Formats: sequence, structure tokens, C-alpha cells
Amino acid sequence: MSTTQVYRIWIKAAPEKIWTAITDPEWNARYGYAAPQFYELKKGGRFYSTATQEMKDYAAANGFEVPDTIVEGEILEVDAPRRLVQTWRMLMDPSTASEPFTTLTTEIEDAGPGVCRVTITHEVAGAPAHAAMIQGSPEAAAEGGGGWAWVLSDLKSLLETGKVLADN
Repeated sequence: MSTTQVYRIWIKAAPEKIWTAITDPEWNARYGYAAPQFYELKKGGRFYSTATQEMKDYAAANGFEVPDTIVEGEILEVDAPRRLVQTWRMLMDPSTASEPFTTLTTEIEDAGPGVCRVTITHEVAGAPAHAAMIQGSPEAAAEGGGGWAWVLSDLKSLLETGKVLADN
């Protein structure tokens, strides 16, 4: 499995709108895993994501606990609305919680009139459990196991249609 994973999608939206959808918890709680993510958008700032009640209920029903903070990291670089570099570690699974921090880079680039290319590069050297989790599984996407490709697809759907992939 590669220690650098790259995911890319084209979204018909302005860079500022995409940036807001990624960094504002009111937006980022609406797609992907629906867990709000909080960013202190300055070098050395804190990043974290909190568990939803649905996540806690699922864990309890399946005999395990989910911590309140499920992902944590530190902001390394901010160039709004174009580039965000941060450390990233998932805490909700013991195998990922025991691994070192990984590095996540999000880039938003103009790709034509009204269209942006969004690229996520996730450096996962020394973190094989993270590598497997973020790669996702197409068969598990409906249960939230789709990794970054699924999250980006859900973001695209929300920004272009106003609905996430799970909406009927």
C-alpha cells in the first residue's frame, strides 16, 4: 500500500465556497462522515473532529466506545482559499490511535470557468492502519467506509446539487 495517497475531484463551485465547505463545521458536518471538524486556521492551530451521537450509538450497540474527539491534528500551513496543510490522526480506532500523525494537504485550484480541482494528498508513512482506512472500500461506502474518495464525492454532490449522496 502506498505511503502517499492522492485523491482528486473537479467541483463546479468557487474556491471560497469549497474552502468554506471544508473548514466550517456548519458545512463539513453535512457531508462525508457528518462529524463536525473544527479548524484554528493559523500555523500551529488546532484541528479536531468530534463524534456524532449516531457514531456513539453505533459504537455502543456494537460493544465499543468512541471518544468525543475522533480525529486530531495541527495546522502546518494555511493559504485560504487555496491550500491547507495539517497533521491528522484518527483516534476512534485503537489501530489508528496508536500510529503517528499523518500529513494531509488539501489544494483547491482553478480548472476552468466556475470549476475547481480539489486534491487531497495524504502522507501515511509509518501508519498502515490509516492508509487502509483512508483508502476506503467501495463495498463499504454506504456504511461510511469509502475513505477520501467517498468524502470528496459527497462534498461535490452537496456543493453542486445541495444534496449529499445518501439523500433520496
